[in-house]
This record gives sequence, C-alpha cells and structure tokens, in this order.
Amino acid sequence: MAYPSFIILADDCFSYDVPFDSAFDPPFACRRGAREPGPAPPNRRASKVRCKTREINLQRPSVLDLSSRLWRDWRSALAIVKPETVVAWHRAAFRLFWTWKVRHGQPGRPVVLREVRDLIRKMCRENPLWGAPRIHGELLKLGFNIAESSVSKYMVRRNKVPSQNWRTFLDNHVQQLASIDFFTVPTIRFQVLYVFLVLAHDRRRILHFNVTAHPTAEWTGQQVREAFPFAQLPRYLLRDRDAIFGHDFREQLRDMGICEVLSAPRSPWQRAYVERVIGSIRRECLDHVIVLHETSLRRTLKSYFEYYHRSRTHPIFR
Repeated sequence: MAYPSFIILADDCFSYDVPFDSAFDPPFACRRGAREPGPAPPNRRASKVRCKTREINLQRPSVLDLSSRLWRDWRSALAIVKPETVVAWHRAAFRLFWTWKVRHGQPGRPVVLREVRDLIRKMCRENPLWGAPRIHGELLKLGFNIAESSVSKYMVRRNKVPSQNWRTFLDNHVQQLASIDFFTVPTIRFQVLYVFLVLAHDRRRILHFNVTAHPTAEWTGQQVREAFPFAQLPRYLLRDRDAIFGHDFREQLRDMGICEVLSAPRSPWQRAYVERVIGSIRRECLDHVIVLHETSLRRTLKSYFEYYHRSRTHPIFR
C-alpha cells in the first residue's frame, strides 16, 4: 500500500529534538490564547506574550490527525525542508513547464518573416554605419512591427579590425624618440665630472656624448645641436626635471621644433632606455677603472662606445 508523504517547512528557529506523541501535539502547534512555557512574566507588558508559532484549530481534524488514524507509522514519511528548497523546486518546475509548452507548438515570440530578415541584412550591408536603433526606425517607417532586439539578432556581424597594442604603437613612433640624461663620475682627486648622453630609441644608439665639470644650460643646448643635424631631428625628447635644463635650453629646443617630454619626479623607470644604458656603462666600464681627469674619461668612454656599437651583443635586437 502506497502512503502519502508529508513535508514540514522548517526555518532556523525550528527544533528537531522536541518529541511529540500525537498529531495534536506537534512541536510547532499551540492553543489559542496560550503563552510560551516558562516562569510567570514579571509585569503586565510581558504577560501579553503571544505564541509566535502557527496556530492550529483543534476543533477540526487536521491532516496529521486523519493520517495518524489511517496510518500509525506516518512519521516515517515526513521530509523536513527549508523554504529555499521549496522555492528551488518551484523554479525548476516552472522551467520544465515552459519547455513542455514550447515543444508542443506554443512559442513565446512570433517568428520573424524571412523577407524581413533579408531586408535587415541588406540594410546592414549597404549602410555599415547604421546600428540597430537606426535600422529599427527605418523598419517601423516601412510598416514592419518588430522589436529592436530582433533587429540586433539578425544584423550582419562584421569582424572588426583588431586594434594595435602598445608594443606596435611604440614601434611605430620609436624612430621619433630620443632621450638625454646626465650621470656623474668621480676622479682620482675626488672631483665630480658630468657626462652628457644622447640616446636614440630605435636601435639604442649613442648619438652623442661629452664630459664637463661645470654644466650649464647653454652648454647643454649646444650638445643637443651637435647631436641632431637638421635632417635627423627627433620629434620627442625625453628628459628628467634636472635644474641644468633651464630656460635657455627649452628655448633652443623650441626653435629646433623638438617637443619635450618630462618624466615624473623621482621616476627613472619612465626613461628606462637611457637609464639602462647608463647602468651598462657603469657595470662594464667605469666600475673597473679610476678616472684621472676629464680627458681621460672622454677617451675611456669613446673606446667603450666603439665596443658598444660594433662588438657588444644586444639580446633585444637578435
């Protein structure tokens, strides 16, 4: 004999450990007007405590009462679930219902006619700048009652030209970039010499260098004019915010048609190419010699730059 199953909805406050002996004494039932068990309330306001559980009319026989009379072992068929489970069952049943309804010839949307679909694709091909709202408006003018979402669905999909990445962008402009910078070298008598360096970004070439003990803005501008002949002027010149590059230096660059690009304060990584070359000069050359004077340093750097351009391997250009 097949017996029915019962479901009890439980929340977080439901207790599963309270025993009950009959159908008229479940743990969630209380009589009308009864209060929760415990000591007497200390005041009148607390005496008005009502039962927060579901009330059951004991005058009428409930389902549990009828089941207990017909089937003594009805408690074994109980399934205690939470409200979330019932909601999930309802949603799953709703999906199954609509699947069954669509498969039995009752679709939710009307089918778009073939001539309308062909017209949408034709308008899309002949007017590549038109989007779904424009095509939808034109179709409404022609008397076709169709939604904009349906127009978007049947439009011709075009493969967009892939945008260039930053590496490609920099490669396209690298021949127009150059960097300048100073670095210091101490002599045997503890005199500080300043080395001015001009670097081209395209092949990491040292275009020009010079050494001085007293750099000025006029001297720096003259070095830039010697580094760039008029036919080989870069468009952008990267430099830091050193005070050596004064007003006269900026005026000379403006007259030459070169645009300055200043790095942020204390940000040498924004001029990574020239900083890396300076590091190579120190590690491979200056850290192994003691400079006597200005002429000695100039001769040493000239010898190193010949090796740098002719014999030294550059892994990035392999």
